[in-house]
Amino acid sequence: MQPPKLDNSTKEERLAYVLEAWKCLYCCDECGKCRILKGRDAEALYADYIEGKRTYIEITLEIRNHNLQQRYD
Repeated sequence: MQPPKLDNSTKEERLAYVLEAWKCLYCCDECGKCRILKGRDAEALYADYIEGKRTYIEITLEIRNHNLQQRYD
C-alpha cells in the first residue's frame, strides 16, 4: 500500500496510514520495525508528513540515513 499523497489526502488519512504502517506485528525477529524506530514513536517521527509539510518518503529516507550514520559512527 502506498502512502497517501500530500495534495489529495487529509491529516486523518495520513495519520491512519502511519499508524497502520508501523503497527507492531509482535514478531521482532522477522519484522524489523523496532530496529528502525529504536524506541521512538512513529506518529512523532512522521509528524511533518501527518501535518502535510513533508512527504512520507522524505522522512523515511531521513530516518534510514540517520540510522545508517549511527551504525558507522
